[in-house]
Amino acid sequence: MSQSALFDDRDFYPVLLQLVVPIALQQLAMSALNATDVLIVGQLGTTAVAAVGLANQILFLLHLFFFGVGSGAAIFSAQFWGRGDVKNVRSILGLALLLAVGGSVVFTLAAQLAPTFLLRLYSNDPAVIALGSGYLRLAALSYIPTGISAMFGIILRSTGHVRTPMAVSIGALGFKTALSYVLIFGLLGLPALGVNGAAYALTVARILECVVLLFLTYQHDLPAAARLRELVSIKRPLLTQFMRTSMPVIIGEIIWSLGITVYAGIYARISTESIAAYNIASTIEGVAFVPFIGLGNAAAILIGQRIGAGDLDAARRFAGRFVRLSVGGALLTGLLMALVARPVLGWYRISPQAQADALGILFVMSVVLAVKAGNMMMVVGVLRSGGDTRFALLADTGPMWTIGVPLALLGSFVLHLPIYWVVLMVMSEEVVKFAISLWRVLSGRWVNEVVKAL
Repeated sequence: MSQSALFDDRDFYPVLLQLVVPIALQQLAMSALNATDVLIVGQLGTTAVAAVGLANQILFLLHLFFFGVGSGAAIFSAQFWGRGDVKNVRSILGLALLLAVGGSVVFTLAAQLAPTFLLRLYSNDPAVIALGSGYLRLAALSYIPTGISAMFGIILRSTGHVRTPMAVSIGALGFKTALSYVLIFGLLGLPALGVNGAAYALTVARILECVVLLFLTYQHDLPAAARLRELVSIKRPLLTQFMRTSMPVIIGEIIWSLGITVYAGIYARISTESIAAYNIASTIEGVAFVPFIGLGNAAAILIGQRIGAGDLDAARRFAGRFVRLSVGGALLTGLLMALVARPVLGWYRISPQAQADALGILFVMSVVLAVKAGNMMMVVGVLRSGGDTRFALLADTGPMWTIGVPLALLGSFVLHLPIYWVVLMVMSEEVVKFAISLWRVLSGRWVNEVVKAL
């Protein structure tokens, strides 16, 4: 695609901004408020940061499961919406809710019954495990309402209604942050609950978010306002096609999340300072990554809708445009992240070793940000939205398990390198993933009309 092709479509950017801005604002609020939570917990010390960070790895795994289910649902709902088929959009919502709630129940039971076992998979520090276990049991009560909110939000975004989930999510997360501060330190006459206060705040906020989102969806009769009979009215051909297309996405997220879990376990076994540093650095990186999550979601919606409408040439044209925008924007964002890394880390009351480790990790992340943004766009925004989910599975997880995980083990337990060097070695998997994904996008063979025969 020529350079001028980025700017020769006057209709593209207004529509893009209508999608990207609300999604990015929602992600920015999530990342910023999560960073604030880490900052608040960071006032309790390095052990508290490590404990909450590791306990939240379980929630992170569940979020990735939601993301896998939601990505599959978004493929179908965007294409159905592109051809004006509301009935099947609501059938897809029913399938997504069934999978999300089922997964939430499994994770909730595991966290309630075996929190110590789960945390020992990541760390052998008794203080971290003891503190994290109590937090995990309480936080697990938020899993089911989180899953319901996530699926409704994904269907609303896929049908172009991005402002409602944005507003509800920002409000809930703002409430959670304020309540966390009150409960952690015991303000307004309440007892100081420490890290458990953050867990209570998370659960209350997620329940509130779910209730408000459902109320607004049904009050305004939005596309996701499905009646029970519409949620369970799922024809066999749709179920078969959904599972055939979505299972590679769900399996991919599970395999990818297990890899992230292995990374966290490796970093935690380097030292408690290392995992605390990584948790802080990845939280800061999450804020920097916000615009590219918004772009990726917008790409999935717009490309999916174009495919559903039968305009395959526009879908391919949009794909090239989105990849260029994400990589170019991330180059500038990575530079900014490197410049602000040192002063931002000064806000955290952690040990000097954890400070030094976090600074090194942030510099590595800033260098690789453009590659990661490109991968996110190509795998999530392009390949999956085009129904090319099997190739996306291989591109996303293959480099992680054949390159990233072996290098993490080598750097940590054989070469005994500092964590920032281990993270740099791990990031080589992103470079390989980028090359594989770019080849597939340029080939044009990723476009599939998955709803054509339904």
